[in-house]
Amino acid sequence: MRIDVHGHYTARPFYEALEALPGVTVERRPAGVHFLKRNGSNWLPFWDRMFDPDDLLRDMDAKQIDRRILSLSTPSVYEFSPEVRIALCRAENDRIIARIAADPDRLSAVITLPLPDVEAALAELERVRTAPGVVGLSLGSNLDGVPLSDIRLEPLWARLNELRFPVVEHPMVPTFAGAMDEFALGVRVGFLYDTSLAMARLIYAGVFERYPDFPFVVAHTGAAFVDLLERLDNGYRNYADCRAHITQLPSSFAKRFWYDTCSFYPPFIEMVGGIVGWNRILFGTDYPFVDLGAEHVAALNIDDATRAAVLGGNAQKLWAF
Repeated sequence: MRIDVHGHYTARPFYEALEALPGVTVERRPAGVHFLKRNGSNWLPFWDRMFDPDDLLRDMDAKQIDRRILSLSTPSVYEFSPEVRIALCRAENDRIIARIAADPDRLSAVITLPLPDVEAALAELERVRTAPGVVGLSLGSNLDGVPLSDIRLEPLWARLNELRFPVVEHPMVPTFAGAMDEFALGVRVGFLYDTSLAMARLIYAGVFERYPDFPFVVAHTGAAFVDLLERLDNGYRNYADCRAHITQLPSSFAKRFWYDTCSFYPPFIEMVGGIVGWNRILFGTDYPFVDLGAEHVAALNIDDATRAAVLGGNAQKLWAF
């Protein structure tokens, strides 16, 4: 069974809300890829086919994908005003739940919460977490600038841990994206930096030590986070503040997480699989933003049983599909 754990559901009303944000304009290009621009710089790409609700099934069939887990993409709902954020979050969760209900044998979803408002987030979690086909929570690497290690999020971590509710991290544009206003660096480099920064903060802040029971999936094969493990371990060894909230090396936490294959770079995926264990690697495509199937998994230097586990077996164990 082939399970894509990193796909996005992109409905037109969500993009209309993004287009209405201050400083956002739309640039249409003849080649088919268009851009939302923010303050004159490229921000988010989009294609018209993204808004066809059946395109994702055609894509799955072409790539022999049996099931796809869908999420709302960057920037999620975090950048909207509190009132708009709550209403938009409810609407997008209802929309994605309705979409997977139409094809329950092919589609699942991870929901979105109106963070950083923790009270509203907990209320929305309880409203939708048991909806058919919901298998977890999609969580940005920062919440409109609020880091995931912020103490105000503690009630959320506690509830997720109590429920053993899976969390799928997805990068956001970093808070310092103004320094990356050319060559789409906010996405090309900033996404990976922000995931790595978020993971370092979460570990050092002790979130996973206090709440060890909920699964956590790191996007894009961990970005630069796994490559930094020895530096993070040395921080624990040499700096008191890096030991203030944890009692074991950061690398020990890293081996508890799951990682999708959306770096799309076989040598890097092989490095991560060798460090954390191949039972922690999950197939992902980043549909519709990356038009690839399982080519990067086929290119891995692993045996057939391990490849089958990456393509779907590991996800089946994590989510009991």
